[in-house]
Amino acid sequence: MQTSQYYVYILANKTNVALYIGVTNDLRRRVYEHKNKFVNGFAEKYDIDKLVYYEVFGDPENAILREKKLKGGSRAKKNRLVESMNPQWRDLYDEL
Repeated sequence: MQTSQYYVYILANKTNVALYIGVTNDLRRRVYEHKNKFVNGFAEKYDIDKLVYYEVFGDPENAILREKKLKGGSRAKKNRLVESMNPQWRDLYDEL
C-alpha cells in the first residue's frame, strides 16, 4: 500500500520580496504549474515561481493546518523558516 504525501511549500519571486504559501499532494507538478503560469492569481501577478521551502506531511489535515499557521505568521518568521533550510534562497525545484 502506497502512502500519500502532502507538501506545504513557499514560493518566492526572483527578488524574494513576494511570497506564496500553498499545499499540494504533488509538489513537482504544482511548482511546474506556477513556473509555467498555469496558475492564475497572486502567484502569477507577482511572478512567483521559485521554490524556496517545503515540508512533507503524511496526511492532508496536518498539512492544511501548517499552511494556515504559516500564512498567519509574520514575514520575519517566514524568512527565518526559509533560511533555516535554504540560506541562499535557491530554487529547490530541480532537487525534487
